[in-house]
Amino acid sequence: MSINCEILDLRAFQAVVELESFHRAAEALHISQPALTRRIQKLEQAIGAPLLERTTRHVAPTAMGQEVMPLVRRMLEEFDGSLFAMRDGALRRGLITMACVPTAAFYFLPTVIKTFSEQYPHIRLRIRDLTANEGLQAVARGEVEFGINLMGNSDPDLSFEPLIDDPFVLAMRKDHPLANYDTIHWNQLEPYPLVVVDRSSGNRTLLDGALARHNLKLNWFYEVTHLNTSLGLVEAGLGISVLPRLATPQEDHPYLVSRPIVDPIVSRTIGIVQRRSSALSPAAEKFVAMLLKTWKTP
Repeated sequence: MSINCEILDLRAFQAVVELESFHRAAEALHISQPALTRRIQKLEQAIGAPLLERTTRHVAPTAMGQEVMPLVRRMLEEFDGSLFAMRDGALRRGLITMACVPTAAFYFLPTVIKTFSEQYPHIRLRIRDLTANEGLQAVARGEVEFGINLMGNSDPDLSFEPLIDDPFVLAMRKDHPLANYDTIHWNQLEPYPLVVVDRSSGNRTLLDGALARHNLKLNWFYEVTHLNTSLGLVEAGLGISVLPRLATPQEDHPYLVSRPIVDPIVSRTIGIVQRRSSALSPAAEKFVAMLLKTWKTP
């Protein structure tokens, strides 16, 4: 099954959404408003749902339009980038769009981006730092070419290439009583206020599932949305927190310290997620190969 639409249909939709006006979009595309309307209608018929809500004063994307827009933007940018690449030589120009869980973005990407940019200085990179669930959805919907994410997704349409294992550790202030131990057992956490991320987090889902298999449960006192917030509460002396090692300070911190937690050791595996049905662009292939060469655990 194929969807019959043209590049100009996609450009028409993008212009109307970004300019919030049929009149301004028609002027920008140098076509008449009736021609623009026909382009939008054709795209809506191909997708099978309205993409725009029209009033006398305002134009805005529908829920379906909001979902489609990131994919349309990426398709147009890759199309334009491919034309530039063909004109100027393969891999000399282009755009790579990826999704990455925030902690991995900080840890994995700078070294690889530095080397890659030295070899391919005209290739742009768009990095969407998303939660694990949002990142997987972005890959599955084709909004990005690939993602750096957590293993654990069961979508048969996605492939996963492991990079490293990232164990969960206990983060606390240096003056906390548990900082005197070299390793921590899970039952040692019970007397102290615990900071955790909420259940929308892929990290929380993975951690809860692993502990449940050992009849263990985290009795939390503070629940937050972001890992950085939990570190802030820990630094303020409000509690301790179980975090992936990559989310803790990697160098000596003036106030915080981390310790491994054992019996059991719980780790998350971070790797590269791709759609099985789609080939990467030549630029993205080079970047992924460099990422694997730099970080993949032997």
